[in-house]
Amino acid sequence: MPSIAITRRRFLSDAVYGTIAVIVAGSARRGLAELTRGAEGAKSGIDMVLVPGGAFTMGDENGEPDETPHPVEVGAFYMDRTLVTQATHQQIMGANPARWVADKNPVEQVRWSDAVRFCNARSRVEGLQPAYDEDTWECAFDADGYRLPTEAEWEYACRAGTRTRYWFGDAARKLKDYAWFEDNSGGRPRPVGAKLPNPWGLFDMYGNVWEWCNDFYGVDYYGSSPQQDPTGPDAGDTRVVRGGSWAADAGQCRSAYRYNEAPGYVDVCFGYDIYGFRCVRAAGNAE
Repeated sequence: MPSIAITRRRFLSDAVYGTIAVIVAGSARRGLAELTRGAEGAKSGIDMVLVPGGAFTMGDENGEPDETPHPVEVGAFYMDRTLVTQATHQQIMGANPARWVADKNPVEQVRWSDAVRFCNARSRVEGLQPAYDEDTWECAFDADGYRLPTEAEWEYACRAGTRTRYWFGDAARKLKDYAWFEDNSGGRPRPVGAKLPNPWGLFDMYGNVWEWCNDFYGVDYYGSSPQQDPTGPDAGDTRVVRGGSWAADAGQCRSAYRYNEAPGYVDVCFGYDIYGFRCVRAAGNAE
């Protein structure tokens, strides 16, 4: 794996991580049928899931040094049901940068800036206000268009109200039913949506490709993070990626596991076949 900003264990032990208290707000207790219905009015035809606002404890007290547990509240938002596919990227952007070419596979070899440009292009297709300034890379969270999830939104959606190491429990033995990772991927990405979803109907939140988040990465950020809708440090050298990939071990696919990579701005020409993304949009702005 590429180097990261802090020293991390490449291979995590199978020791059970401590139970994390997750306090789910009343709105997060809505029925699964409501949570998993697609967002209406998505002109790009991409299915989304309504993630209700709520509160939870982000992090893992028995995890890595940068996973300090802390209370977080997030507002409601829509999230793509699956990773952005190569077919969708081709449709919106007119190009497919992936190494492992297959329409239903997640698009990969995308830089953070590439993912941001996709979000803006998708917003324009739907007649929405793009969320990103492509000169400064700043995100306008009040825009009605698409953006990358914050790290807090990503973990909240991944956990789907659960308290354990994975949404299906603390033991990794069931991970193969939910994720493509190093033990079952065959050394490459796989079609999206082929494994079981999490309790809120989101597929491939574990494994397949790492997912770019909007936030800059900060090893100590959890110690000073605001409780309401945190958006990460104001600046940094790397951006957060979450969820693990087809090349990740089971420990790297935990709900709380944090990873980071250089965003690869336009003056840097590189890409890795382990990085992809999905989009979000504020529920209050959805049609």
